[in-house]
Amino acid sequence: MSTQASIDPSIFGAYDIRGVYGEKLTEETAYIIGRAAGQYLDVPEIAVGRDMRLSSPQLAANLIRGLTDQGVNVIDLGLVTTDALYFAVGKFNYAAGVMITASHNPGKYNGMKFCRAQAYPISRDTGLGEIRDLAVKGQFSEPTQKGEVSKQDITDAYVQHALSFIDIKKIKPLKIVADAGNGMAGLMLPHVFKHLPCELVPLYFELDGSFPNHPASPIEPENMVDVQKKVRETNADMGVAFDGDADRMFPVDEHGDLVDGSMVTLAVTNSLLQKQPGSTILYNLIVSRAVPELVEKLGGKSGRTRVGHSFIKAQMRDENAIFGGEHSGHFYFRDNWYADSGLIAFLIMLELVSTEDKPLSEAIKPLDIYYRSGEINSTVQDAQAKIAQVKEHFGKQARSVDTLDGVSVDYGDWWFNVRASNTEPLLRLNLEAKNPSLMEQKRDEVLSFIRG
Repeated sequence: MSTQASIDPSIFGAYDIRGVYGEKLTEETAYIIGRAAGQYLDVPEIAVGRDMRLSSPQLAANLIRGLTDQGVNVIDLGLVTTDALYFAVGKFNYAAGVMITASHNPGKYNGMKFCRAQAYPISRDTGLGEIRDLAVKGQFSEPTQKGEVSKQDITDAYVQHALSFIDIKKIKPLKIVADAGNGMAGLMLPHVFKHLPCELVPLYFELDGSFPNHPASPIEPENMVDVQKKVRETNADMGVAFDGDADRMFPVDEHGDLVDGSMVTLAVTNSLLQKQPGSTILYNLIVSRAVPELVEKLGGKSGRTRVGHSFIKAQMRDENAIFGGEHSGHFYFRDNWYADSGLIAFLIMLELVSTEDKPLSEAIKPLDIYYRSGEINSTVQDAQAKIAQVKEHFGKQARSVDTLDGVSVDYGDWWFNVRASNTEPLLRLNLEAKNPSLMEQKRDEVLSFIRG
Protein backbone atom coordinates (compact mmCIF):
# COMPACT_ATOMS: atom_id res chain seq x y z
CA MET A 1 0.00 0.00 0.00
CA SER A 2 1.32 3.47 -0.91
CA THR A 3 0.27 6.72 0.79
CA GLN A 4 0.00 10.02 -1.06
CA ALA A 5 0.99 12.51 1.68
CA SER A 6 4.59 13.64 1.63
CA ILE A 7 6.62 13.80 4.82
CA ASP A 8 9.32 16.38 5.49
CA PRO A 9 12.28 14.37 6.82
CA SER A 10 13.51 17.40 8.79
CA ILE A 11 10.98 16.65 11.56
CA PHE A 12 13.09 13.59 12.44
CA GLY A 13 15.85 14.75 14.80
CA ALA A 14 18.71 12.92 16.50
CA TYR A 15 16.52 11.64 19.35
CA ASP A 16 12.88 12.26 18.44
CA ILE A 17 10.36 13.85 16.08
CA ARG A 18 9.53 17.56 16.46
CA GLY A 19 7.57 19.94 14.29
CA VAL A 20 4.95 22.70 14.21
CA TYR A 21 1.51 21.09 14.31
CA GLY A 22 -0.52 21.77 11.17
CA GLU A 23 2.59 22.54 9.13
CA LYS A 24 5.21 19.79 8.98
CA LEU A 25 3.51 17.63 11.60
CA THR A 26 -0.12 16.87 10.73
CA GLU A 27 -2.71 14.21 11.46
CA GLU A 28 -1.84 12.58 8.13
CA THR A 29 1.90 12.51 8.91
CA ALA A 30 1.10 10.98 12.32
CA TYR A 31 -0.84 8.21 10.54
CA ILE A 32 2.05 7.55 8.14
CA ILE A 33 4.58 7.53 11.02
CA GLY A 34 2.34 4.98 12.73
CA ARG A 35 2.43 2.76 9.65
CA ALA A 36 6.21 3.19 9.32
CA ALA A 37 6.90 2.52 13.02
CA GLY A 38 4.61 -0.52 12.97
CA GLN A 39 6.35 -1.98 9.93
CA TYR A 40 9.89 -1.25 11.09
CA LEU A 41 9.49 -2.34 14.72
CA ASP A 42 7.53 -5.46 13.70
CA VAL A 43 6.29 -6.17 17.24
CA PRO A 44 2.91 -7.46 18.48
CA GLU A 45 2.05 -4.43 20.63
CA ILE A 46 3.13 -0.84 21.28
CA ALA A 47 2.18 1.41 24.21
CA VAL A 48 1.19 4.98 23.31
CA GLY A 49 1.02 7.91 25.72
CA ARG A 50 0.42 11.63 25.17
CA ASP A 51 0.87 14.97 26.89
CA MET A 52 -1.66 17.79 27.33
CA ARG A 53 -0.81 19.78 24.17
CA LEU A 54 -3.84 20.95 22.22
CA SER A 55 -2.82 18.81 19.22
CA SER A 56 -1.89 15.67 21.17
CA PRO A 57 -5.32 13.93 21.10
CA GLN A 58 -5.51 14.24 17.30
CA LEU A 59 -1.91 13.13 16.74
CA ALA A 60 -2.30 10.20 19.15
CA ALA A 61 -5.54 9.06 17.47
CA ASN A 62 -3.92 9.10 14.02
CA LEU A 63 -0.67 7.48 15.16
CA ILE A 64 -2.76 4.71 16.77
CA ARG A 65 -4.80 4.34 13.57
CA GLY A 66 -1.56 3.94 11.60
CA LEU A 67 -0.19 1.36 14.03
CA THR A 68 -3.39 -0.71 14.06
CA ASP A 69 -3.71 -0.51 10.26
CA GLN A 70 -0.22 -2.01 10.20
CA GLY A 71 -1.45 -4.91 12.34
CA VAL A 72 -0.04 -3.76 15.68
CA ASN A 73 -2.07 -3.90 18.90
CA VAL A 74 -1.94 -0.64 20.85
CA ILE A 75 -2.07 -0.11 24.61
CA ASP A 76 -3.47 3.42 24.92
CA LEU A 77 -2.10 4.93 28.14
CA GLY A 78 -3.89 8.25 27.62
CA LEU A 79 -2.47 11.31 29.39
CA VAL A 80 0.87 10.42 31.01
CA THR A 81 4.28 11.91 31.73
CA THR A 82 7.13 10.76 29.49
CA ASP A 83 8.86 9.00 32.39
CA ALA A 84 5.59 7.14 33.14
CA LEU A 85 5.52 5.88 29.53
CA TYR A 86 9.09 4.55 29.93
CA PHE A 87 8.03 2.92 33.20
CA ALA A 88 5.03 1.23 31.56
CA VAL A 89 7.12 -0.20 28.72
CA GLY A 90 9.66 -1.56 31.23
CA LYS A 91 7.30 -2.75 33.95
CA PHE A 92 4.67 -4.43 31.75
CA ASN A 93 7.16 -5.84 29.22
CA TYR A 94 5.70 -4.01 26.25
CA ALA A 95 7.71 -4.43 23.06
CA ALA A 96 7.88 -0.67 22.36
CA GLY A 97 6.44 2.71 23.32
CA VAL A 98 5.66 6.06 21.71
CA MET A 99 5.10 9.30 23.61
CA ILE A 100 3.33 12.17 21.86
CA THR A 101 5.04 15.29 23.23
CA ALA A 102 7.24 18.23 22.31
CA SER A 103 8.59 18.37 25.86
CA HIS A 104 9.54 22.00 26.67
CA ASN A 105 8.87 23.52 23.22
CA PRO A 106 6.24 26.26 22.72
CA GLY A 107 2.58 25.25 22.35
CA LYS A 108 2.48 25.25 18.54
CA TYR A 109 4.99 22.37 18.45
CA ASN A 110 4.43 18.67 18.98
CA GLY A 111 6.43 15.53 18.46
CA MET A 112 7.10 11.88 19.32
CA LYS A 113 9.64 9.99 21.42
CA PHE A 114 10.15 6.27 20.74
CA CYS A 115 11.55 3.42 22.81
CA ARG A 116 11.91 -0.34 22.49
CA ALA A 117 11.37 -3.04 25.11
CA GLN A 118 12.84 -2.23 28.54
CA ALA A 119 12.55 1.48 27.66
CA TYR A 120 15.61 1.32 25.38
CA PRO A 121 15.69 4.66 23.48
CA ILE A 122 15.22 4.72 19.71
CA SER A 123 17.36 7.49 18.24
CA ARG A 124 18.45 8.27 14.68
CA ASP A 125 21.19 5.63 14.81
CA THR A 126 19.08 2.93 16.46
CA GLY A 127 15.94 2.90 14.31
CA LEU A 128 14.51 6.41 14.01
CA GLY A 129 16.40 6.90 10.73
CA GLU A 130 14.82 3.73 9.33
CA ILE A 131 11.33 4.80 10.49
CA ARG A 132 11.94 8.18 8.77
CA ASP A 133 13.00 6.51 5.49
CA LEU A 134 9.95 4.20 5.52
CA ALA A 135 7.63 7.15 6.26
CA VAL A 136 9.13 9.27 3.46
CA LYS A 137 8.82 6.35 1.00
CA GLY A 138 5.22 5.74 2.12
CA GLN A 139 5.01 2.14 0.92
CA PHE A 140 3.78 -0.35 3.49
CA SER A 141 2.99 -4.06 3.52
CA GLU A 142 -0.64 -4.96 4.22
CA PRO A 143 -1.14 -7.04 7.40
CA THR A 144 -3.41 -10.08 7.50
CA GLN A 145 -5.52 -8.39 10.18
CA LYS A 146 -5.73 -5.01 11.89
CA GLY A 147 -4.49 -4.44 15.42
CA GLU A 148 -6.78 -3.73 18.36
CA VAL A 149 -6.69 -0.94 20.95
CA SER A 150 -6.94 -1.46 24.71
CA LYS A 151 -6.73 1.21 27.40
CA GLN A 152 -4.60 1.08 30.55
CA ASP A 153 -4.28 3.50 33.48
CA ILE A 154 -0.72 3.26 34.84
CA THR A 155 -0.74 6.32 37.12
CA ASP A 156 -0.95 4.55 40.49
CA ALA A 157 1.54 1.86 39.46
CA TYR A 158 4.05 4.53 38.40
CA VAL A 159 3.57 6.55 41.59
CA GLN A 160 4.26 3.44 43.71
CA HIS A 161 7.35 2.68 41.62
CA ALA A 162 8.73 6.22 42.05
CA LEU A 163 8.03 6.16 45.80
CA SER A 164 9.95 2.86 46.10
CA PHE A 165 13.19 4.85 45.64
CA ILE A 166 12.76 6.52 49.04
CA ASP A 167 11.74 5.60 52.60
CA ILE A 168 8.39 7.43 52.97
CA LYS A 169 8.58 7.08 56.77
CA LYS A 170 11.64 9.38 56.76
CA ILE A 171 9.90 12.23 54.92
CA LYS A 172 9.20 15.21 57.18
CA PRO A 173 6.07 17.41 56.88
CA LEU A 174 7.70 19.92 54.55
CA LYS A 175 6.00 22.66 52.56
CA ILE A 176 6.72 22.23 48.84
CA VAL A 177 5.88 24.64 46.02
CA ALA A 178 5.57 22.84 42.67
CA ASP A 179 5.25 24.61 39.32
CA ALA A 180 3.82 22.27 36.67
CA GLY A 181 3.82 24.99 34.00
CA ASN A 182 0.36 23.73 32.91
CA GLY A 183 2.13 20.51 31.91
CA MET A 184 1.87 16.85 32.83
CA ALA A 185 3.30 17.23 36.35
CA GLY A 186 -0.05 18.82 37.22
CA LEU A 187 -1.71 15.45 36.64
CA MET A 188 0.95 13.31 38.35
CA LEU A 189 1.97 15.24 41.48
CA PRO A 190 -1.39 15.16 43.35
CA HIS A 191 -1.26 11.34 43.14
CA VAL A 192 2.28 11.39 44.60
CA PHE A 193 1.58 13.81 47.44
CA LYS A 194 -1.38 11.70 48.64
CA HIS A 195 1.30 9.35 50.02
CA LEU A 196 3.52 12.04 51.59
CA PRO A 197 3.11 14.02 54.83
CA CYS A 198 4.00 17.24 52.96
CA GLU A 199 1.96 20.33 52.17
CA LEU A 200 1.81 20.85 48.40
CA VAL A 201 1.49 24.44 47.13
CA PRO A 202 0.48 23.98 43.46
CA LEU A 203 1.31 26.45 40.69
CA TYR A 204 -0.30 26.06 37.24
CA PHE A 205 -1.53 22.47 37.72
CA GLU A 206 -4.36 22.91 35.16
CA LEU A 207 -3.46 20.97 32.01
CA ASP A 208 -3.35 23.57 29.25
CA GLY A 209 -1.33 23.12 26.09
CA SER A 210 -1.57 26.82 25.28
CA PHE A 211 0.76 27.49 28.26
CA PRO A 212 -1.07 30.63 29.48
CA ASN A 213 1.33 31.41 32.35
CA HIS A 214 4.83 30.75 31.05
CA PRO A 215 6.56 28.24 28.75
CA ALA A 216 7.04 24.83 30.39
CA SER A 217 10.79 25.12 29.96
CA PRO A 218 12.36 25.58 33.41
CA ILE A 219 15.93 25.48 32.10
CA GLU A 220 15.39 29.17 31.19
CA PRO A 221 15.69 31.22 34.41
CA GLU A 222 12.80 33.53 33.44
CA ASN A 223 10.43 30.55 33.65
CA MET A 224 11.53 29.87 37.25
CA VAL A 225 10.57 33.32 38.57
CA ASP A 226 7.05 32.31 39.72
CA VAL A 227 8.15 29.27 41.73
CA GLN A 228 11.00 31.28 43.31
CA LYS A 229 8.59 34.06 44.30
CA LYS A 230 6.02 31.63 45.73
CA VAL A 231 8.68 29.82 47.82
CA ARG A 232 9.66 33.18 49.39
CA GLU A 233 6.03 34.29 49.86
CA THR A 234 4.93 31.07 51.57
CA ASN A 235 8.17 30.36 53.49
CA ALA A 236 8.27 26.96 51.80
CA ASP A 237 11.03 24.44 52.47
CA MET A 238 11.66 23.80 48.81
CA GLY A 239 10.32 24.48 45.32
CA VAL A 240 10.42 22.47 42.11
CA ALA A 241 9.48 23.12 38.48
CA PHE A 242 8.90 20.49 35.80
CA ASP A 243 9.03 20.76 32.02
CA GLY A 244 5.97 20.08 29.84
CA ASP A 245 6.20 16.28 29.72
CA ALA A 246 7.55 16.22 33.31
CA ASP A 247 10.64 14.11 32.71
CA ARG A 248 12.94 16.96 33.83
CA MET A 249 12.88 18.81 37.15
CA PHE A 250 14.58 21.92 38.48
CA PRO A 251 14.64 22.57 42.25
CA VAL A 252 14.63 25.79 44.23
CA ASP A 253 15.98 26.02 47.78
CA GLU A 254 14.23 27.55 50.81
CA HIS A 255 15.54 31.04 49.91
CA GLY A 256 14.04 30.78 46.42
CA ASP A 257 17.48 30.34 44.85
CA LEU A 258 17.97 28.02 41.86
CA VAL A 259 19.67 24.66 42.39
CA ASP A 260 21.42 23.60 39.19
CA GLY A 261 21.69 20.16 37.58
CA SER A 262 25.19 19.60 38.96
CA MET A 263 23.93 20.09 42.50
CA VAL A 264 21.02 17.68 41.95
CA THR A 265 23.49 15.14 40.54
CA LEU A 266 25.64 15.60 43.67
CA ALA A 267 22.70 15.28 46.06
CA VAL A 268 21.30 12.16 44.38
CA THR A 269 24.81 10.64 44.15
CA ASN A 270 25.31 11.28 47.87
CA SER A 271 22.01 9.58 48.72
CA LEU A 272 22.37 6.56 46.41
CA LEU A 273 26.01 5.77 47.28
CA GLN A 274 25.15 5.73 50.98
CA LYS A 275 22.41 3.18 50.24
CA GLN A 276 24.39 1.19 47.64
CA PRO A 277 28.12 1.65 48.42
CA GLY A 278 30.69 0.93 45.72
CA SER A 279 28.26 1.52 42.86
CA THR A 280 29.03 3.27 39.56
CA ILE A 281 27.76 6.82 38.89
CA LEU A 282 27.94 8.46 35.45
CA TYR A 283 27.84 12.18 34.71
CA ASN A 284 28.04 14.10 31.47
CA LEU A 285 31.18 16.07 30.84
CA ILE A 286 29.74 19.47 31.71
CA VAL A 287 28.60 18.50 35.19
CA SER A 288 30.70 19.93 38.05
CA ARG A 289 33.99 18.26 38.87
CA ALA A 290 32.63 18.00 42.43
CA VAL A 291 30.62 14.95 41.22
CA PRO A 292 33.54 12.57 40.49
CA GLU A 293 35.35 13.89 43.57
CA LEU A 294 32.35 13.03 45.77
CA VAL A 295 32.00 9.58 44.15
CA GLU A 296 35.65 8.84 44.89
CA LYS A 297 35.33 10.12 48.46
CA LEU A 298 32.30 7.84 49.05
CA GLY A 299 34.10 4.82 47.58
CA GLY A 300 32.09 4.56 44.36
CA LYS A 301 33.20 4.44 40.73
CA SER A 302 32.51 7.29 38.30
CA GLY A 303 32.60 7.79 34.54
CA ARG A 304 32.20 10.72 32.13
CA THR A 305 29.85 10.58 29.16
CA ARG A 306 29.01 12.71 26.17
CA VAL A 307 25.99 15.02 26.42
CA GLY A 308 22.74 13.38 25.29
CA HIS A 309 20.42 10.74 26.69
CA SER A 310 21.22 8.00 24.16
CA PHE A 311 24.94 8.17 25.10
CA ILE A 312 24.41 8.20 28.86
CA LYS A 313 21.77 5.42 28.84
CA ALA A 314 23.93 3.13 26.68
CA GLN A 315 26.99 3.69 28.88
CA MET A 316 24.94 3.12 32.04
CA ARG A 317 23.86 -0.27 30.69
CA ASP A 318 27.45 -1.16 29.71
CA GLU A 319 28.82 -0.24 33.14
CA ASN A 320 25.79 -1.23 35.26
CA ALA A 321 25.73 2.32 36.68
CA ILE A 322 23.00 2.96 39.26
CA PHE A 323 22.61 6.64 38.34
CA GLY A 324 23.46 9.12 35.61
CA GLY A 325 23.20 12.92 35.89
CA GLU A 326 23.10 15.67 33.27
CA HIS A 327 23.33 19.45 33.74
CA SER A 328 20.08 19.89 31.79
CA GLY A 329 17.73 18.41 34.43
CA HIS A 330 17.77 14.82 33.11
CA PHE A 331 18.47 12.21 35.80
CA TYR A 332 18.67 8.51 34.93
CA PHE A 333 18.21 5.49 37.21
CA ARG A 334 19.27 1.89 36.62
CA ASP A 335 16.30 0.61 38.61
CA ASN A 336 14.02 2.66 36.37
CA TRP A 337 15.09 0.74 33.24
CA TYR A 338 17.98 3.24 32.87
CA ALA A 339 15.39 5.87 31.90
CA ASP A 340 15.26 9.43 33.21
CA SER A 341 12.72 10.54 35.77
CA GLY A 342 12.32 14.03 37.18
CA LEU A 343 9.88 12.66 39.74
CA ILE A 344 12.31 10.10 41.20
CA ALA A 345 15.10 12.71 41.39
CA PHE A 346 12.72 15.12 43.14
CA LEU A 347 11.68 12.47 45.70
CA ILE A 348 15.33 11.70 46.50
CA MET A 349 15.96 15.44 47.07
CA LEU A 350 12.92 15.50 49.38
CA GLU A 351 14.34 12.56 51.32
CA LEU A 352 17.75 14.29 51.55
CA VAL A 353 16.25 17.44 53.10
CA SER A 354 14.24 15.27 55.52
CA THR A 355 17.08 13.00 56.67
CA GLU A 356 19.73 15.74 56.87
CA ASP A 357 17.21 17.70 58.96
CA LYS A 358 18.51 20.98 57.56
CA PRO A 359 17.37 23.33 54.79
CA LEU A 360 18.20 22.38 51.19
CA SER A 361 20.78 25.16 50.81
CA GLU A 362 22.68 23.87 53.87
CA ALA A 363 22.32 20.21 52.84
CA ILE A 364 24.06 20.87 49.51
CA LYS A 365 26.51 23.58 50.67
CA PRO A 366 29.29 21.10 51.66
CA LEU A 367 28.97 19.46 48.23
CA ASP A 368 29.01 22.71 46.21
CA ILE A 369 32.69 23.67 46.24
CA TYR A 370 33.19 25.21 42.79
CA TYR A 371 31.89 28.23 40.84
CA ARG A 372 30.22 27.61 37.49
CA SER A 373 29.53 29.90 34.53
CA GLY A 374 26.39 28.05 33.48
CA GLU A 375 25.96 27.28 29.78
CA ILE A 376 26.74 30.28 27.55
CA ASN A 377 25.95 30.19 23.82
CA SER A 378 27.87 32.00 21.09
CA THR A 379 26.88 32.16 17.41
CA VAL A 380 29.78 31.15 15.15
CA GLN A 381 30.26 30.66 11.40
CA ASP A 382 32.07 27.31 11.57
CA ALA A 383 31.70 25.49 14.89
CA GLN A 384 34.26 22.74 14.22
CA ALA A 385 36.92 25.20 13.00
CA LYS A 386 36.42 27.36 16.11
CA ILE A 387 36.66 24.31 18.41
CA ALA A 388 39.99 23.43 16.74
CA GLN A 389 41.23 27.01 17.34
CA VAL A 390 40.13 26.86 21.02
CA LYS A 391 41.98 23.55 21.46
CA GLU A 392 45.11 24.95 19.84
CA HIS A 393 45.07 28.23 21.80
CA PHE A 394 44.10 27.02 25.28
CA GLY A 395 45.54 23.51 25.13
CA LYS A 396 49.23 24.47 25.12
CA GLN A 397 49.74 25.03 28.86
CA ALA A 398 46.80 22.91 30.06
CA ARG A 399 47.07 20.01 32.46
CA SER A 400 44.87 17.93 30.15
CA VAL A 401 42.87 18.24 26.93
CA ASP A 402 40.28 15.79 25.60
CA THR A 403 37.84 15.66 22.70
CA LEU A 404 35.12 13.32 24.00
CA ASP A 405 32.47 15.95 23.11
CA GLY A 406 33.80 19.17 21.61
CA VAL A 407 36.94 20.03 23.57
CA SER A 408 37.53 19.97 27.35
CA VAL A 409 40.56 21.84 28.70
CA ASP A 410 41.72 21.44 32.31
CA TYR A 411 44.14 23.80 34.09
CA GLY A 412 43.71 22.34 37.58
CA ASP A 413 42.11 25.30 39.38
CA TRP A 414 39.78 25.96 36.40
CA TRP A 415 38.49 23.99 33.44
CA PHE A 416 36.03 24.39 30.58
CA ASN A 417 34.23 22.53 27.81
CA VAL A 418 33.23 23.99 24.43
CA ARG A 419 30.95 21.95 22.21
CA ALA A 420 28.76 22.52 19.17
CA SER A 421 24.97 22.55 19.26
CA ASN A 422 23.32 19.66 17.39
CA THR A 423 20.68 21.89 15.86
CA GLU A 424 21.98 25.48 15.55
CA PRO A 425 25.21 27.29 14.52
CA LEU A 426 26.15 27.74 18.18
CA LEU A 427 29.04 26.91 20.46
CA ARG A 428 28.17 26.14 24.09
CA LEU A 429 30.67 27.07 26.81
CA ASN A 430 30.63 25.65 30.35
CA LEU A 431 33.42 26.78 32.68
CA GLU A 432 34.15 26.05 36.34
CA ALA A 433 36.76 27.41 38.74
CA LYS A 434 37.80 27.27 42.39
CA ASN A 435 36.76 30.84 43.18
CA PRO A 436 34.30 33.35 41.69
CA SER A 437 36.83 35.92 40.46
CA LEU A 438 38.88 33.28 38.61
CA MET A 439 35.67 31.89 37.08
CA GLU A 440 34.61 35.33 35.82
CA GLN A 441 38.07 36.20 34.50
CA LYS A 442 38.51 32.91 32.60
CA ARG A 443 34.89 32.88 31.38
CA ASP A 444 35.40 36.32 29.79
CA GLU A 445 38.79 35.29 28.37
CA VAL A 446 37.43 32.14 26.68
CA LEU A 447 34.28 33.93 25.45
CA SER A 448 36.25 36.76 23.89
CA PHE A 449 38.42 34.23 22.04
CA ILE A 450 35.34 32.31 20.79
CA ARG A 451 33.61 35.50 19.67
CA GLY A 452 36.75 37.20 18.34
